Amino acid sequence: MQVVVLCGGKGTRLSELTKEIPKPLIEIGNKPILFHIMNAYSNHGYKDFILCLGYKGTMIRDYFNKNKNKDWNITFLNTGLETNKADRLKQTENFIKEENFFLTYGDDLSNVDIKNLSEYHKKNKKIVTLTAVQLQSPFGILDLNDSNEVIDFKEKPQLEYYMNGGYFVMNKKIFSYLKQGYDLEKEALKELAKENQIIAFLHKGFWKSMNTLKDVIELNEMWKSNQLKNILK
Repeated sequence: MQVVVLCGGKGTRLSELTKEIPKPLIEIGNKPILFHIMNAYSNHGYKDFILCLGYKGTMIRDYFNKNKNKDWNITFLNTGLETNKADRLKQTENFIKEENFFLTYGDDLSNVDIKNLSEYHKKNKKIVTLTAVQLQSPFGILDLNDSNEVIDFKEKPQLEYYMNGGYFVMNKKIFSYLKQGYDLEKEALKELAKENQIIAFLHKGFWKSMNTLKDVIELNEMWKSNQLKNILK
């Protein structure tokens, strides 16, 4: 199975860094986050990648051309500067060789079991399987009693709700839902959900998105302490 990585966005929420380099090349440890994502798939035996490039895409191409992994087959696909996720994905249609493929974002790190995810997708026979992760509050919350007295403080607890953590498996039928100008999550996936064609793979382990400078600092601190190395190996 091939792995499609969406890595063409401008990363405006990290403009402190993305003025100079594309977001997928921001380093955790001494390697770009995109390398860590691809390496996670490679460790499970999936080494055929399609990188959907856009903003500063030549820098991503140059990085992997200079730091070649002989075991990886990488297709660099220039999908445009202003293209949205659905249109970037649509452009991979003629490059997909098998019935099912992986799709992931270029800024989410997780230790999701890729092989189990793939088997779960094939067992349930839906068009889309997405990895669902529990939403964590970005703030500490108060525990109040019936008299509105504060009886406890909970520091950034996990909430009961799940969110889309990326790390998809998709059937090629997805391409018929990617209409021109459609938003991937708000339109294409919403339409599939109405048809009961999406199933969630619940992941209770590590997942973190790199959206802000705070995230970059936290991930690098985790790397320096060996915590992240142990999670991703």
